[in-house]
Amino acid sequence: MTGPAAPQAWLDVTYQLLDIGTTLAPVLLVAYLLVRSGESMATLGVDRTRPASDARWSLALAAIVGGVGLGLLFAAKGLGINRDVIVGSGANRWWDVILLVGQAAKTAIGEEVIVCGYLLLRFRQLGWSDGRSLAAASLVRGSYHLYQGFGGAIGNIILGLFFGFIYQRRGRVLPLIIAHFVVDAIAFVGYVELKNHVSWLP
Repeated sequence: MTGPAAPQAWLDVTYQLLDIGTTLAPVLLVAYLLVRSGESMATLGVDRTRPASDARWSLALAAIVGGVGLGLLFAAKGLGINRDVIVGSGANRWWDVILLVGQAAKTAIGEEVIVCGYLLLRFRQLGWSDGRSLAAASLVRGSYHLYQGFGGAIGNIILGLFFGFIYQRRGRVLPLIIAHFVVDAIAFVGYVELKNHVSWLP
């Protein structure tokens, strides 16, 4: 019979849950600011009005971003311009996969709602051109990924340009959130599960 988890394990779980909660707090602030200005999350395209269309776009974007992202990861690693991938030590406990999926969700929601949707909406309302807005938001996205190395920052700038362009044309953040979540969830869980079993992962 398995004994109770060590205290440090529960401290780790608590820390990760707090991290998820604090990361999502700015999203609540965005929701409040939108309501205060007479708008809502639906203004960013976060609603359930187009489920079929959103599902199609989400799957297509996830396939594109996942494939390109994997290619860029290997290219950057081969050129020596990226840091090692650090996701976690593995899914050794039953709750590890849940936490990894939670981390993927908080990253997808936080980045796409704030950096993609909200920033681009406000830039447009300020009278900025779409090109200028897109460049600024993408640089913001890339800048806070510098901890991943130069390759990680460039990859996220490219992702910001791609997702931002899609948002400017369609006005919907929800498919971007779902696509981002699917890519990250597969990457996080798949990486920790495969890392010790295959030799081709960086």
